[in-house]
Amino acid sequence: MAASAICFGGGIMAGKPTEILLSEFADDPDMAELVELFVSELPERLAVLRTGLESNALEQVQRIAHQLKGASGGYGFPLIGDCAARVEAAVKTGAALDQIRRCVDELSELCNRAAST
Repeated sequence: MAASAICFGGGIMAGKPTEILLSEFADDPDMAELVELFVSELPERLAVLRTGLESNALEQVQRIAHQLKGASGGYGFPLIGDCAARVEAAVKTGAALDQIRRCVDELSELCNRAAST
């Protein structure tokens, strides 16, 4: 499925803001340590992404979104990957900054809900 630059605006988790997002590998002991490391690094990645957004460094936003898009699926978080793809697409297509910001907000919401167990 191709990534769309369209974000949902109201948040893709509307109605379920506190639901934990578990990795598809949450029950796999061989992946536990890797998933935990990935989840622990999400706040730093989001901080870099937000810094890029606030300083209008859209190449940085696109780079971090691209990295999240690629890594998220491998750690069992395809929703995060799909949302990161929308952020990347929004930047690539020259979407308005408000639109990119909404996409980043949705990505942040998902990442903040991610848990390894």
